[in-house]
Amino acid sequence: MTGPPLTRLHTSGSRILDAAGTPFRIRAANWFGLETASCAPDGLWKISLDGGMTTIAGLGFNTIRLPYSSQCLQQRTPATGIDATRNPDLQKKTPLQIMDAVVASARSHGLRVILDRHRPDSAAQSELWYTAAYPESTWIADWVMLAKRYRNDPAVVGADLDNEPHGSACWGCGVAARDWAAAAKRAGDAVGAADPHLLIIVEGIEKSAAGTYAQWGGELQDVAAHPVVLGVAHQLVYSPHDFPSSVNMHPWFTAKNYPANLPGMWDRNFGYLQKNNLAPVLLGEFGTKLESTSDRQWMGALVSYLDQNKMSFGYWAFNPEGNTGGLVEDDWSTPVGAKVTALQSLLK
Repeated sequence: MTGPPLTRLHTSGSRILDAAGTPFRIRAANWFGLETASCAPDGLWKISLDGGMTTIAGLGFNTIRLPYSSQCLQQRTPATGIDATRNPDLQKKTPLQIMDAVVASARSHGLRVILDRHRPDSAAQSELWYTAAYPESTWIADWVMLAKRYRNDPAVVGADLDNEPHGSACWGCGVAARDWAAAAKRAGDAVGAADPHLLIIVEGIEKSAAGTYAQWGGELQDVAAHPVVLGVAHQLVYSPHDFPSSVNMHPWFTAKNYPANLPGMWDRNFGYLQKNNLAPVLLGEFGTKLESTSDRQWMGALVSYLDQNKMSFGYWAFNPEGNTGGLVEDDWSTPVGAKVTALQSLLK
């Protein structure tokens, strides 16, 4: 596939820039599965890996956000759920070799890749970035390994350090076992030492120091008082998530001024970082089946907000499974027309 050459990315103020200094807006599609028990992107039982990349690139996305689990990284047996006829080159490959193949396929289609440590084990998410079975030392060692593995690959541009810290996770509270901001700096500095050209992507938490709540990973108010300062400058991106009432009900969905109340809430939780030129914001996950009026209102407001603020984003998800449905129908090939229409202004 022809197109402009892929380059690594860096930041300046609230902008993400390519190697030439040209502003670059991450338009990502999440393709999940490498964090689950199969340890491979879902859908490879029905489509080829290259076929999926062709669809994603054809819709106008420029990046894949690739979730993985620490358990899958350590697995030495082949990944499962991959049709041999459609994907003969992926047979008998370990999950890490599957990740290599995803990166190579993305690169060949002109797509960049953000690696997302989505779970410690493949069964479920955890509140914090570590568990007894997968301690912080393992989390950081995995990231350093991946940074070294892909540091000469221009397609791999970002390290999303941990997915959706929530519950007891705090920001800047000074309690080492719970302080996500401090842990993100530890991991981010280790990754930056291994590859200084990777974007270090830091998600928020669930509850601010002031007691306000957001979606898991969506609360970044406390960055104002406790910013993450990395050893390698100009590589930090903050990344909230946001979902509609069909995914996670919150009081703001039933407020009398809904959906007009949403932009102000987003400004408070994370938008101020971009608006005040403090750091780039990548809305790493958002999605809906568009089956209710409330969801359609949320989607319209969020697309407008992303457009107005020129924010990067990652749609959840390419996969047709799950509580948001997907960008494609159950055949894993036919685009969902209503979603393509809803996202059209973001993908120009």
